[in-house]
Amino acid sequence: MKIQYLGHSSFKLTESTGTSVVCDPYSPEVGFAMKKVSADAVTVSHHHFDHDNVAAVGGNPRIIDKEASYDLPGVEINAVKSFHDGSRGKKRGENVIFKFRMDGLDICHLGDLGEACSAELIELILPVDVLLIPVGGNYTIDAETAKEYVDRLMPEIVIPMHYRTKDCRIDIEKVDEFLDEFDDDSVEISDSSEIELSRSDLTGERTRVIVLRRA
Repeated sequence: MKIQYLGHSSFKLTESTGTSVVCDPYSPEVGFAMKKVSADAVTVSHHHFDHDNVAAVGGNPRIIDKEASYDLPGVEINAVKSFHDGSRGKKRGENVIFKFRMDGLDICHLGDLGEACSAELIELILPVDVLLIPVGGNYTIDAETAKEYVDRLMPEIVIPMHYRTKDCRIDIEKVDEFLDEFDDDSVEISDSSEIELSRSDLTGERTRVIVLRRA
């Protein structure tokens, strides 16, 4: 399967037979425009402009934005309710975490998760092979809390998202603070916007943090 980083919190996940899902497409209001893509489905963690621009995705995709289980050809999706803040949604509402089962891998997109790490939520999310996690703070968990989620979930691959880049207009932190939580040999800065993975790529030896370039 392939994971392509479209910028901000958006990714395109493509299963080996071609079924594709775009997560959290964003509006140009974030400061830059998303690459034109098409997909079979779009997942929306919550309805804020930087996560629910479904009109930007071609192909007449199925829209998935609620807590439930879903099936696509070759893909299983499990949506878990969480909160966008540390006050059980009183400030910014609910957030949906999406778990994808593709080609024998468990991929988790945390959306705009804002709540503290808890045993209950960890139990709902596990197992995780690849973790797509917000790290910019302010509107989501910050670098320190993101590291706690990584330590508790123990994914093999971590891809940070929702952090400030050169053109970003949203008041969030850069990815550097999150990367500082890890040893240098665990962090990879990629020149590519995508990675291709199979079950055989998972060695179980360590967690790799991979910073992808925006497509």
